[in-house]
Amino acid sequence: MNRNEQMNKMKKTSLPEALNALIKDHCVFAPSGEAERLAFTRINSENTTEVNLKGLPVLPPKELIFPRSETLYSVDLGSNEIKQPEEAEKTVLFGIRPCDARAIVNLDNAFLEKTYVDSAYADKREKLTIITHACAEIPDRACFCDSMGGGPHDAEGSDLHVTDTKDGEAWLIKALTEKGKAIEELWKAAGLLDEAGKTTAGKPPSCTLKVDKPKDLAKNLAAAFEDPAWAGFSEACIGCGTCSYICPTCYCFDMGTEKRDDEAIQFRCWDCCMFSDYSRMAGGHNPRPTKKERLRNRYMHKLSYFDERYGRTLCVGCGRCLAKCPAGLDIVSVIEWGGTL
Repeated sequence: MNRNEQMNKMKKTSLPEALNALIKDHCVFAPSGEAERLAFTRINSENTTEVNLKGLPVLPPKELIFPRSETLYSVDLGSNEIKQPEEAEKTVLFGIRPCDARAIVNLDNAFLEKTYVDSAYADKREKLTIITHACAEIPDRACFCDSMGGGPHDAEGSDLHVTDTKDGEAWLIKALTEKGKAIEELWKAAGLLDEAGKTTAGKPPSCTLKVDKPKDLAKNLAAAFEDPAWAGFSEACIGCGTCSYICPTCYCFDMGTEKRDDEAIQFRCWDCCMFSDYSRMAGGHNPRPTKKERLRNRYMHKLSYFDERYGRTLCVGCGRCLAKCPAGLDIVSVIEWGGTL
C-alpha cells in the first residue's frame, strides 16, 4: 500500500454496522471464536460482535468455493431427469489474511486456467467477494509468507483490502476490483467511511520465521527426484492427511456416486495425496507405494510442479502444516534443502 495514497477510513467500532450492511444482500463469513476454535463462521445480525480478527483460523476459507463435499448433479431415478445444484449465493469473505487470499489465487489457477474451467468452482468463485485484513501483528510464529513471495500487507487476491491505521483505531479501505468498489460504495452510503487524507497505515510487520528459499527451487527439486533425502524427510510421516486438510491450497478430490432416496447423486469430496489409496489404479498397481513417494509428490507439487505449470509456488507460507502436523513434518526444511543438500 502506498503510504501517501488517498483513501477512505472506517473506525473499528463501526464493524458491526459494516457487517450488517453486507448481510442485507450477501452471505457473510468472518473469523470468530478463540484459539483452536477460531474459524470462518456465517455472520448474522446476532453475532456481528463475535468477529475475531486476531490469529489465523485453523482451517482456511477454501471450503466456501471448494466444499469438503458437494453434489455435482443428481438424477431422478423415476424420470431420469438430470438436476443441477442450485446456483451459489452472493458471498462476502471478510477478514481473511493475505496468505489465504493468495491461496485462492492459486486455486483459481488450478480450477479456472489452462483451458479447463471447473463450473462448480467457477459459480461460487464468481459470487465471492474477498475482503482481506492486513496483518497488523504476525498471527502465528509459524507464518513465513514473506519468504514465499507474499507479505503481511500483500493485497493479491483481494477485492477490498483493509489495513490498520498507525494508531490502531481504524482501518484504511482500499478497493481493488469492481466488487470491492461496490462494497466501498455501500459502506460510504451507510455513512461508515471518512476521508483519511494521507495514508497513516502502520508499518507492515515481519514474519519471525525466515526461510531461505533457493532461487531455482522448482528446477533443483525436479533434478533431485531420486535423491535419498526424500526417505529421510518422510520417515516421521504417519499418513494422517492433516497437512492437506488444513492447507489453503490443497485441492485433491475424489468423486463418487450414491443413491439417496429416489435420486442418484454424483458428488466430489476432499481427498489427500498422502493416503495410500489415492494413487492406486484399477488393477491394483500403485505408483506411489510408500510414504516416501507420497510425501515427495506432495512437496514436489507445492514447490515444483505447480510452479512449472503456473509460474508460482503453491505454498503461500501460512504455516498451518508446521503448527498442526502431529509428527512434526516441516516443509521449511524441504524448501531450504532445495534439492542441493
